Amino acid sequence: MIRRLISIFITIPLAVVLIALAVANRGSAPLRFDVFNPDNPALTVNAPMFIWLFGAVAIGVIAGGIGAWFAQGKHRKMERRYKKEADSLRYEVEGQKRQSDTETATGRSLVMSR
Repeated sequence: MIRRLISIFITIPLAVVLIALAVANRGSAPLRFDVFNPDNPALTVNAPMFIWLFGAVAIGVIAGGIGAWFAQGKHRKMERRYKKEADSLRYEVEGQKRQSDTETATGRSLVMSR
């Protein structure tokens, strides 16, 4: 519930700001890829300014997601190791249970070992 409220309180104002920026920046703005000869029309792209703003936001979101994914890699690796160990221990316990069930069925005494 709290997570949803926080999301709403962040998403709605951010959407309002982005819409206001898009309406206010409808003019064409050039993006020049040739830094040494900025007048070269072959390496210049004209688009409305809000396109560049939304593109920058999208690149930031993608870069942040990739950074978070790499930062959490060690935790995913540890989780895989723990799951593998839990499966191994579960298999071992089930084997011990089957063995004790067969020993009890044949009349042998149970001996606990560590």
